[in-house]
Amino acid sequence: MLTKFETKSNRVKGLSFHTKRPWILASLHSGVIQLWDYRMGTLIDRFDEHDGPVRGVHFHKSQPLFVSGGDDYKIKVWNYKTHRCLFTLLGHLDYIRTVQFHNEYPWIVSASDDQTIRIWNWQSRTCISVLTGHNHYVMCASFHPKEDLVVSASLDQTVRVWDIGALRKKTVSPADDVLRLSQMNTDLFGGVDAVVKYVLEGHDRGVNWASFHPSLPLIVSGADDRQVKLWRMNDTKAWEVDTLRGHMNNVSCVMFHARQDIIVSNSEDKSIRVWDVTKRTGIQTFRREHDRFWILAAHPEMNLLAAGHDSGMIVFKLERERPAFSVTGDSLYYVKDRFLRFYEFSSQKDNQVIPIRRPGSTGLNQGPRSLSYSPTENALLVCSDVDGGSYELYVVPKDSVGRGDAVQEAKRGTGGCALFVARNRFAVLDKSNNQVLVKNLKNEIVKKSGLPIATDAIFYAGTGNLLCRAEDRVVIFDLQQRTVLGDLQTPFVKYVVWSNDMESVALLSKHAIIIANKKLVHRCTLHETIRVKSGAWDDNGVFIYTTLNHIKYCLPNGDSGIIRTLDVPIYITKVSGNTIYCLDRDGKNRSIVIDATEYVFKLSLIKKRYDHVMNMIRNSQLCGQAMIAYLQQKGFPEVALHFVKDERTRFNLALESGNIQIAVASAKEIDEKDHWYRLGIEALRQGNTGIVEYAYQRTKNFERLSFLYLVTGNREKLSKMLKIAEIKNDVMGQFHNALYLGDVHERVKILENVGHLPLAYASAVVHGLTDVAERLASELGDNVPSLPTGKTPSLMIPPSPIMCGGDWPLLRVMKGIFEGGLDNVGRGVQEEDEEGGVADWGEEDLDIVDVDGLQNGDIGAVVEDGEENGGDDEEAGWDLEDLDLPPEVSTPKATANARSSVFIPPTPGMPVSQIWIQKSSLAGEHVAAGNFDTAMRLLNRQLGIKNFAPLKPIFMDLHSGSHSYLCAFTSAAVIQLAIEKGWSESASPNVRNPPALVLKFSQLEDKLRIAYKAFTDGKIPEALRLFLGILQSIPLIVVDSRREVDDVKELIGIAREYVLGLQMELKRRELKEDPVRQQELAAYFTNCHLQVGHLRIVLMSAMTACCKGGNFNTAYSFAQRLLETNPTNEQQQKRIRQVSQLCRDKNMKDAKQLNYDFRNPFVVCGATFVPIYRGQKDTLCPYCGARFVPSVEGQICNVCDLAMVGADASGLLCSSTQIR
Repeated sequence: MLTKFETKSNRVKGLSFHTKRPWILASLHSGVIQLWDYRMGTLIDRFDEHDGPVRGVHFHKSQPLFVSGGDDYKIKVWNYKTHRCLFTLLGHLDYIRTVQFHNEYPWIVSASDDQTIRIWNWQSRTCISVLTGHNHYVMCASFHPKEDLVVSASLDQTVRVWDIGALRKKTVSPADDVLRLSQMNTDLFGGVDAVVKYVLEGHDRGVNWASFHPSLPLIVSGADDRQVKLWRMNDTKAWEVDTLRGHMNNVSCVMFHARQDIIVSNSEDKSIRVWDVTKRTGIQTFRREHDRFWILAAHPEMNLLAAGHDSGMIVFKLERERPAFSVTGDSLYYVKDRFLRFYEFSSQKDNQVIPIRRPGSTGLNQGPRSLSYSPTENALLVCSDVDGGSYELYVVPKDSVGRGDAVQEAKRGTGGCALFVARNRFAVLDKSNNQVLVKNLKNEIVKKSGLPIATDAIFYAGTGNLLCRAEDRVVIFDLQQRTVLGDLQTPFVKYVVWSNDMESVALLSKHAIIIANKKLVHRCTLHETIRVKSGAWDDNGVFIYTTLNHIKYCLPNGDSGIIRTLDVPIYITKVSGNTIYCLDRDGKNRSIVIDATEYVFKLSLIKKRYDHVMNMIRNSQLCGQAMIAYLQQKGFPEVALHFVKDERTRFNLALESGNIQIAVASAKEIDEKDHWYRLGIEALRQGNTGIVEYAYQRTKNFERLSFLYLVTGNREKLSKMLKIAEIKNDVMGQFHNALYLGDVHERVKILENVGHLPLAYASAVVHGLTDVAERLASELGDNVPSLPTGKTPSLMIPPSPIMCGGDWPLLRVMKGIFEGGLDNVGRGVQEEDEEGGVADWGEEDLDIVDVDGLQNGDIGAVVEDGEENGGDDEEAGWDLEDLDLPPEVSTPKATANARSSVFIPPTPGMPVSQIWIQKSSLAGEHVAAGNFDTAMRLLNRQLGIKNFAPLKPIFMDLHSGSHSYLCAFTSAAVIQLAIEKGWSESASPNVRNPPALVLKFSQLEDKLRIAYKAFTDGKIPEALRLFLGILQSIPLIVVDSRREVDDVKELIGIAREYVLGLQMELKRRELKEDPVRQQELAAYFTNCHLQVGHLRIVLMSAMTACCKGGNFNTAYSFAQRLLETNPTNEQQQKRIRQVSQLCRDKNMKDAKQLNYDFRNPFVVCGATFVPIYRGQKDTLCPYCGARFVPSVEGQICNVCDLAMVGADASGLLCSSTQIR
């Protein structure tokens, strides 16, 4: 059994396949009906209007309908497109077991526990016949596929065949009154439209299922007596042919296979059994562990079956349908109907070669599985699953092609796979010993070779080489040298397809395609949701492959796409130009002509064959959103531009490719404010002030225009902007423009006109306009504002521009490959307009757009007319119609020389910071590059660090320290420069060194010396801060050699011991009220690995504390340890001897019991400060290595304050030498 799809759900009681779509309906014991796509493995819909179990369900053959019947006595007809129940048929008085549509007439047949079968017309929504005669539950009823018959099975132990011919005649011509009368009688008494033709008796228990053969006069039935019975019928009678025994419990369902001479049955004994109709014997049995089977369904057109059980359903095939074939050059050998056939691609001739013996075993899936052909010897290996895997070797006579009658005895052998590896040598896989047997054409073993991996299949990989497949990888094995040539991790590989030049290989698994080179170096992987079926390489190195319902392509870089859809699955044998040669499931050769334009176009782009690309743009109909999106994604928006007619898309693409001219043309067509605004931003980015000005004019964005004139130093146009603001009565606009111009008189005048006399007075006084100030003072009278005294005002006037800035100078860049050649392709800009245009952008003809749609005109005229009409207040508003304006000026154009060499902005290179992180796994280098998130991920993975707060200042220092910042000139942004380690002028600009880091290992060594001194001086908080700083800096350190890596790791250990000890010492000093705990902490401190001088200090402290606390035995142990350190200080020696003597005098007794045993080795928990003795469970910090009691796992380490205790981590990476 080949399982194609499986679901987990409530018990499945009814199943039905859709005739055309890959859908199956499953009705459940819970009352839900599920609609599944078995190809994609997805639930499409669910219908749950039934109350109680739904036992029967059936798709209509051609309409978007299905029918269901359940334990609520209702038959419901549903439309799956509208997702709703259309109507309910009522009439049955008990559970409904099965429902089925008629193939031709608008009828539904239903079987029920009320002992009747009913036939309904679903168009008129009425019951047209009631079939009575069974005297127990009717378990199933179904129409004959071609004749006017119904078969039913009942628990009364009979199978009945009903003739419904009269009903058909009445449906076709129900015209006369006699029939109407009989219709009334039918409704009252049950009619004679359907009569019992045969009653089949033979089962000893209730019959659960009966079904017709699709074409022969046969019936099969299954019953509670555990038997499957086969019946034959003719025009007058029906009789039992045979009984099939084997099921161990009630037979639930049984049916004939549509395409083969077999019967399939399932049962409550948890098995599905397959029976041979001709031999009437069991062929195969499939079992489930815990689930009883209830229902079977067969696909009306495909070789698919489905079975429902207690916890879901399975869709399966009984046999593989893939024909075995082998392609060599222009010829194809394949097996069809137990014959070896030969097909020539060039002439399309198809001939029978020799018959191939039928396997002797009775099982399924015993046909040929694969072929291997040796063209020089004309020899053929046919492999099958007979006897657990075997092969047959045929040597085809040269003259037998076309005759196909020469039966010859084949040489046979056992083995998982067999294939030719040389002209007259073939390899056979011996799975049990994991070896390959190399044989000659006499079927004699020439050589044995063990395999490098546990191999379950072998494939051809060139002369003398094998591709060996394991569960999760493949290797190429050289049989001669016995060496592995390539190794690749893959999903489970089913088929292997080599390119014609043997340089590339495609490895096909169920849902993925892996492309690799001949050494199995991975190139790309494609994932498919639908099963991959076959594939072949075309002449361009593109892999063409098929899924269940598509032909697709895969380019060398991993891009893929659909070439066309398929109605039925095919198996590609060869791709030649635009023709795909393939075999279908019936073993017929087909050739399909495809349109290869799309993938050839993409391939040309990848390979930079721009002449091909140009040619295809001109001559082919490439279009569609997918192609445009592809070109955008791959960085060719200028190419996409030539496919697009839609102005909005053209505008977006033009902006993306920097093609301002097309963007202007599209913006004019669209003429929306947002598009002009975006055009202005892009033009400003390119320094094209003429277009910026034009865009602002079109949107009447006067504020931006004024500012543009200010930054470009165009005082003349600023003056005109002042006049326009005056005409528009825009006071703020006037004031801003006056401010930009540095025109104090105008500013005072504006303030005076709007009534701000105090401000006008202040401005006049400050700027020394005495006459104006006096006049304003007289107007203000007593309200003259008092100005601050003793201040020296400075004159704030914008500096006069040295030169008026126009467009930025353009680089002399050659025309892009797609520019000149494609000028006439697609929509393009109107040539006539360009020729009649103006010489240069941003000159006088680009004057300001007027207030209400006034096109670039002479502003002088505007101003004069405005002044003349200004005093006439009779009419409201501005009367601008009578202005004498020139016609609309055309869009600004590129300069004359720009016509001949279009500006292509240079492609931005990759930032140095990005190059730094591309191949680096060192967190410090990622921080220097500014990629804090990846650095944090690396630190988490390598050292288990979760708390990054202490690292923030180090991150900031490292990043800013690895860059320099230059201020070119005031109006430009600050330029950031990456500083590289070991940079020199002679170095190649394409080779980048790693970043120069401000954090160096030598600095940490200096810091360590300072920390030691602070410890010696007793500055405990200061020493702790320094040691913790060292510990928190190390994760970002980068060193050059392996020796320094060892030094760094040693430094972590030193810092950890000191931090732990100093934390205990601080804790001890806080605990004034608890002398026992004080002594314990002092004792634990002596267990830290410290410098000898520091250890003496700590031992002295612990000895003193214990002596004071009356714990003389413990104090004596510290004194002895002190003596072992050989102290040189006389004072210290004397003190130790005195304490030792005192302890002996006191009989070396401890007054208080301490949680400290100096005889038993231990480490101190970094969180609870308690000893963890040897043999006790503990957990550790993945970074600093501090030990903790198990309850602390999952918390932040108290010692380093960075990593999570107990986290998985790969270890410290601080040098590129570790990676190599």
